[in-house]
Amino acid sequence: MKFRYKHSILIGVAILSLSACVTKKYEHPQLKSEGLYRDNNTTDTTTIADLQWKTLFSDTTLQSLIQQGINENLDLKQAIERIKIAEATLIQSRGALLPSLQADVNVTDNKQSQASLNFPPGININLETQTYKAQLSTSWEADIWGKLSSAKRGAYATLLQSDAAKRAVQTQLIATIANNYYTLLALDKQLAITEETIKVRTKDVETMKELKQGAVVNGAAVVQSEANLYAAQVTLPDLKRSIKEAENALSVLVAKAPNAINRTTLDQQTPYANLQTGVSAQLLKNRPDVIAAEFGFRSAFENTNVAKAYFYPALTITATGGLSSLQLQDFFSKSIFYNLVGGLTQPIFAKGANKARLKTAEANQQIAFYNFQQTLLTGGQEVSNALYAYQTASEKEATRAKQIASLTKAVDFTKELLRYSSATNYTDVLTSEQSLLTAQLSGINDRLQKLQSVVNLYRALGGGWK
Repeated sequence: MKFRYKHSILIGVAILSLSACVTKKYEHPQLKSEGLYRDNNTTDTTTIADLQWKTLFSDTTLQSLIQQGINENLDLKQAIERIKIAEATLIQSRGALLPSLQADVNVTDNKQSQASLNFPPGININLETQTYKAQLSTSWEADIWGKLSSAKRGAYATLLQSDAAKRAVQTQLIATIANNYYTLLALDKQLAITEETIKVRTKDVETMKELKQGAVVNGAAVVQSEANLYAAQVTLPDLKRSIKEAENALSVLVAKAPNAINRTTLDQQTPYANLQTGVSAQLLKNRPDVIAAEFGFRSAFENTNVAKAYFYPALTITATGGLSSLQLQDFFSKSIFYNLVGGLTQPIFAKGANKARLKTAEANQQIAFYNFQQTLLTGGQEVSNALYAYQTASEKEATRAKQIASLTKAVDFTKELLRYSSATNYTDVLTSEQSLLTAQLSGINDRLQKLQSVVNLYRALGGGWK
């Protein structure tokens, strides 16, 4: 008994040694993950990616929209179904390591033609027989070269890749909802400013008509003021259309038919200010698409192992046993049968199939590695871009406020001068008013850029799925 036990251990060690010669153990690829954030050499590992999205977004209306999106978004639901597919594939690959088993019960009725049998005359033979059979069949392939184990590990990596991809969809979904929401608030603000401008310019037209009657200005000033009014009015339809489109986009993101969106105002929004990025190496564990890319590489690596194993012989053991009888009354006595077959199958000429399989697997592995590398670099780029966008928006904010204040005074001064000085004409008023409206709208875009850069930085760092 001890001899058999030692013998089994030796066989197991030998099989593992042979497997190690063919398949390789996966090792994490050495990619340069430091210094991916341009002009940001912090060593502090604190990052906003670890924040829950409800902490980053204080607007409860936006929080409600994001939660609806997580619950109902159709892209996210598709990602969840892909996880189920990957889980089923993993279960199937695990089962490949076990022997198969199937049961078969059948009754066969067989009748020969007397004319087809060369029997002498006078011989009476029963030409019809019935066979009753019940059997169990099993088959098992020994995983000598690690082919089945590699396939199982590859399927597991694919499952983890699908799960990471689902998280990537969620982080993108949260960012898209937030960005669209802020865009909608900015459009509301632009519409409000434009409508207020129209009211002011309507009064300007009336004022110009009164000044013309008093011979302070001529008819040109009146028509110029009217044109200035029309220039503001003509922008209203496009703004209203953009608002409808933004509402429709948000509705689809939360899996609802296009409709009005409940919202607050742009002035109520407070951007999250403590924008800590951590170190760029943290993208490897925080950013879902980077994680998914590595699992994609790992799956391709295991597929290469599988392709290598096809060049070596496969050991298969099959067994069949059961009961078989020509008479139903004898079915359970003297009717036992079985057969046991063990064999090695060595591929000799497969018309290039094994070589093509290996070359394809190796190329796919290299493609997956490049994709992993590209995804990591893209992550660093997006973090840097978001940081610069936030910095430039912050820099513009203070200057833009001063510009708007100065232009507001300029409009007031030119209007007053127009009443009392012949050195000023309506062109000066027109220019200052148009500059003020442009500055006001640009200020809204600055505010939107600042809000969206926080969102984009949060997504670029991998926030939103924890």
